[in-house]
Amino acid sequence: MVVDDALVVRGIVSRWLQEERGVEVVATHRSAKGGLDDLFRVRPDVLILDIEMPDMDGVTALPLFLSKQPGLAVIVASTLTRRNAELSIRCLSLGAMDCLAKPQTSGEMTSTNDFRRELIDRVRALGGRAVARARRQGEPAPPPIAPRTRPAVSEVLNDPAQRSGPPDNSFLRRSNEPLRVRKMPAIVPRALVIGSSTGGPQALAVLFAGIKPLLPRVPVLVTQHMPPSFTTILAEHLGRVAGVPCHEPVDGEHIHAGTIYVAPGGKHMKVAQSAEGPVVRITDEPPVNFCKPAVDPLFYSARDLWGNHLLAVVLTGMGSDGARGALAIAEAGGAVIAQDEETSVVWGMPGATAHAGACSAILPLNSIAPQLVSIVTGERR
Repeated sequence: MVVDDALVVRGIVSRWLQEERGVEVVATHRSAKGGLDDLFRVRPDVLILDIEMPDMDGVTALPLFLSKQPGLAVIVASTLTRRNAELSIRCLSLGAMDCLAKPQTSGEMTSTNDFRRELIDRVRALGGRAVARARRQGEPAPPPIAPRTRPAVSEVLNDPAQRSGPPDNSFLRRSNEPLRVRKMPAIVPRALVIGSSTGGPQALAVLFAGIKPLLPRVPVLVTQHMPPSFTTILAEHLGRVAGVPCHEPVDGEHIHAGTIYVAPGGKHMKVAQSAEGPVVRITDEPPVNFCKPAVDPLFYSARDLWGNHLLAVVLTGMGSDGARGALAIAEAGGAVIAQDEETSVVWGMPGATAHAGACSAILPLNSIAPQLVSIVTGERR
């Protein structure tokens, strides 16, 4: 279901989705009220919800949608402003699973591939999750949708020839092979690095609420797949949860224990050694794994800087970003923990990390913080 008061947006987004194999647009509405009234009839797996609408905004409508259909996967879409970023983060705390920044104009909407790819990837990932959950609960599977004659846009855009960064995922074990877990290193880490994507803001809030005892001991660096403005608001939110300084760093900023550094949207965040100690490097290099910021650049550079004195966490998210960097950290003697499948919104990034053989532990979200505290404080469990 697509709920957006802009006719052009409803039309373009619906057309994109209808071109995808296995995806069906069951309804479009110009108002939240229309979508709510139609919810029981169409029972969508995924809702794309605009924030700014005249009759009822997305923040007000979201809890109503979730109360009428618990488990509905909601993607909040809004234009890129600070106010909308604040509202989007608010929606994530209310139960939305992801947020996207819409192009500012209809012209940009029709000419950009980035928003189209991001939207379709999320619909597929969250829709697949909803269908799998329904099957586990014994609900009938939806009827098959006839394949379309032209290739889906996700097949075109995910072609390795159009991908920034290494396209080969042969380093991953096959999904039917048993996961191999490494022994937890005994070395006390000097830094904590974290990567996340879809479902990440909610997971990060849970994580930071539980790791307060370790924060004065190490710096924490976070790459969350989000656009500019959204990462600024996310950093402010996480700082309030953690009770320590948390911000988007500038290039060359010195890294200190007791501070959380969040990669700015639209840039990559790395770390490096300077004459005065570790510093942040903010770069404008091409996307990696279609992502900017991406997790792999942070993980590789942290491995180079801290070696085996490094602790990495891969939380919920689509794709495999972070898996290569996590494997590099593990092979250098550092520790890697991934969120488990059951508690992940999407078990893409943590699943890829687990199948790469990088993990010393694969844990439910609520179990990760106690494990991190014990590792950093030296009180191993």
